[in-house]
Amino acid sequence: MGLTVSPPGVLFAVLGAASLLLPFLTLRANRIVAGEGAAPWEVAGPTVTIAALTAIAAGLACGLLPSRPWLRFAGSLLSLAGLIFLLSRGAANLLGDAGDLARVSPAAGFWCLLSVVMLLMADAIGGLQPGPRLRLGLLTLVLGALALLLWSGALNDLSPMQEYRTRAAAFRTATWRHVALALGSLGVAAAIGFPLGILAFRKARVRAVTLPVLSFLQTIPSLAMFGIMIPILGWVGATVPGAQAVGIAGIGFAPAFVALLLYSLLPVVANTVAGLGSVPAASVEAARGMGMTGPQRFWTVELPLALPVILAGLRIVLVQNIGLAVIAGLIGGGGYGTFVFQGLNQTATDLILLGALPTVLMALVAAILMDIVVEVAQPTLNRKNT
Repeated sequence: MGLTVSPPGVLFAVLGAASLLLPFLTLRANRIVAGEGAAPWEVAGPTVTIAALTAIAAGLACGLLPSRPWLRFAGSLLSLAGLIFLLSRGAANLLGDAGDLARVSPAAGFWCLLSVVMLLMADAIGGLQPGPRLRLGLLTLVLGALALLLWSGALNDLSPMQEYRTRAAAFRTATWRHVALALGSLGVAAAIGFPLGILAFRKARVRAVTLPVLSFLQTIPSLAMFGIMIPILGWVGATVPGAQAVGIAGIGFAPAFVALLLYSLLPVVANTVAGLGSVPAASVEAARGMGMTGPQRFWTVELPLALPVILAGLRIVLVQNIGLAVIAGLIGGGGYGTFVFQGLNQTATDLILLGALPTVLMALVAAILMDIVVEVAQPTLNRKNT
C-alpha cells in the first residue's frame, strides 16, 4: 500500500506547528532597544487570530496531499494569505496602545512560518513541473501580489516599512546602484570572459594559465578583495590624468565594480570552456563535411550547443554579484549594503532588514529568470541534435 500523505508535506506541517510556538511579533519602545515577543494568538483579537491560524493550518494541511500539486500550491497561497493577514492586523493592534516611538517587527515565529510556506510553495511548483512560460507567469503573479500588498499600505505599521518611509529617496538610489553593480559587472565580465573563454578553449597554453589565475582570485575573501581595490584604484585616480573625472577613486563605485568584475570572470570563462568542450565532435565533423568555414561552424553549431552551459555560468555570476554587492556599502559603493552596515552600526535590526530583504528578493528573482533563460536555450540543443 502506497503512501497517502506527502513526506515533505508532513515535515512542513510539523515545522509550521513548531513555528507557532515562537514569538510572532516583537514590540519595542523605539527602533533600537530590545523588545518583547508576542505569540501568534496574542497579537490580534480572537476573530482575526482564529481566521488567520485556520487559513495557515488549512494551507499546510493541503500540503499533505501527494498527488495534488495544484491543490498544494493553492494551500501555500492560503497559508501565505493567513500569515500576511495576521502580520498586518497584529502590527496595527500592538501599536494601538504603544507610544509614538514604538516599533513592531516580525519575530522568529513569522520568519520560520514564512520559510515553511515558501518551501511548501516551491515543492508544489516542483510537482507541477512547469515550463518556462508557466514559471514566468507564476513569478509575475507573485511579484504583482507583493507589489499590490506594499502599495495597499497593509504593512505600513511594521518597523521595516517605517525605516523605508524615512529613507525612500535613498532607497531608490541604492536600488539603482545595486542593479548597476550587479548587472554592470556581469555585462563587462561577459564581454571580457566570453572571448577569453573561446581563446582558452582553442589554446591549451592559454587555458593552463587563465583558469588557475582566475581560480586564485576566487579564493580571496570578498572583504579582502574590496580592500585590495582601495589602494590600487586610489593610486590610479591620483596619478592617471582624467581618472578621477570618470569616477575612479580609492572608495566608491569603482573599486566595488572592479572587485565584482574579477569575481565574475572565472564562472564566465570556465563555463565557456566547458560549454564548447561539451559540443559533440560528430556535430562539428558533420558541419565540416557540409563545407562550413570555421566561423560558420562556431556560430551555427558550436555556440548554440554550448549556449545552455554558458548561460548557466552567467546565472552563477548574476546571483553571486547581487549578494556580494552588499559589501560595497563598506567602501562607499552604495547599494543595499549601505542600509545593512548602517543598521549594524546603529544596532537597528529593521534597518538591516531594509537592505537584506530586497537583496534576497532580487537574487531569487534573478535566479528564477536565468533558470528560465537556460531552459529556453535547451530546445536549441535538442533541435541541433535531431
